[in-house]
Amino acid sequence: MDDPKLELRRAVFLDRDGTINEEVGYLSKLEQLKLLPRSAAAIRMLNQRGIPVIVVTNQSGVAQGYFGEDFVQALHDCLQRQLNSEDAHIDAFYYCPHHPVEGLDPYRRVCACRKPEAGMLLQASRELRIDLSRSYMVGDVMKDVRAGKKAGTKGILVLTGYGVNEQIQEDSPDYLAIDLLAAVEWIIEDMAR
Repeated sequence: MDDPKLELRRAVFLDRDGTINEEVGYLSKLEQLKLLPRSAAAIRMLNQRGIPVIVVTNQSGVAQGYFGEDFVQALHDCLQRQLNSEDAHIDAFYYCPHHPVEGLDPYRRVCACRKPEAGMLLQASRELRIDLSRSYMVGDVMKDVRAGKKAGTKGILVLTGYGVNEQIQEDSPDYLAIDLLAAVEWIIEDMAR
């Protein structure tokens, strides 16, 4: 049973493809997984400060039959190994296998976990005792920022992956960063304010 006296922690939520690793469309082979420059260094900075790093990623390739949930797990294991080789790690992975209109049952459905909905962040908050109001969401598309804002976090858009062409609309990010390392440097400064 959870101890209500335990203080909630702040965390940094990261989108996966285009934020941590190269965007390749539907990443369906382990050989396609390549870390973006400086992403391991960014994650290591958070690890060294004891700030949980949580991946939240839409993986509708499962719904569309491009790969199974077992592949998503294998890919996350491979990503973790690549990060470990650079003294960095992800604390938890959450993914949404659904698509609202395409794909196979039971994955073809409207859900609360697919970004821009906040379901994955809310689930992580409950399971890992995260204070969303003191946390951050970093991604390469505005739906990542929107998911963070719906959950109560600050949202940062990185200009890697799809971010380089992303149109910022009505709900501006709290910060626009050239890459994940620049985002993390801003987060660390913001936490100190």
